[in-house]
Amino acid sequence: MTTPLPLVIGNWKMNMLASQACDMARSLVDRLSEVEGVEVVIAPPFTSLYPVGQIINCSRLRLAGQHFYFASQGAYTGEVSLEMLRDVGCDVALIGHSERRSLFGEDDAAINKKVHRAIQMGITAVVCVGETLEQRKAGATLNIIETQLSKGLAGLSSERLSKLAIAYEPVWAIGTGVTATVDQAESAQDHLRKWLANRYNSEVSESVRILYGGSVKGANASELMRQPNVDGALVGGASLETESFVPIVEAAVELTSQKS
Repeated sequence: MTTPLPLVIGNWKMNMLASQACDMARSLVDRLSEVEGVEVVIAPPFTSLYPVGQIINCSRLRLAGQHFYFASQGAYTGEVSLEMLRDVGCDVALIGHSERRSLFGEDDAAINKKVHRAIQMGITAVVCVGETLEQRKAGATLNIIETQLSKGLAGLSSERLSKLAIAYEPVWAIGTGVTATVDQAESAQDHLRKWLANRYNSEVSESVRILYGGSVKGANASELMRQPNVDGALVGGASLETESFVPIVEAAVELTSQKS
């Protein structure tokens, strides 16, 4: 079985106006035009998806939506559908990011509907799981992320997981500057890998990429991605500048050569 390439996703969150996003996209296309051995995805705000999609259309970069509603259309003011995301060039979608869970009340049932919808439409679903600081201090990390994943993937057969990635993002490390130690990251991601093997099979567990997210930057990316069960990164703040994002991508390229 072919080992999947590492995956690096830049989640721009609610940052950059359209002109700034386009400048950033052009810069990344220029800097990453010769980069091989890694899949790079950027997730701009909704208002910038179309122009950014036009800029990266013939490049190696892929486009992602940060969020979507599971219905195709209808009276859902303020929401966007997967059809709308695909229409502007997205073939990846983030699902269940901790900020969507904590700030906007998304629960596991809604996340599960989104996962099914994305896979049905052939969109790569990036399912986010992670524990709060209180849950980690209580020793509940592995139970929390296993429950989130179990409910998020409920009803999916092994055949439908080819377009799926998992992002482990400890909530206490997102945007705080505090990064999980390599042992903490590897322990959680090893647990998720074993859960996939037990729930599905070893082929699925080896093919589904598990990313780490939480204050990833150039200084720690290489060490994190050297871990056996870290297949890439979900990057927040460091993805907003070319000079901080490109070193993370380059660390993932190094990962490819180490694990091949």
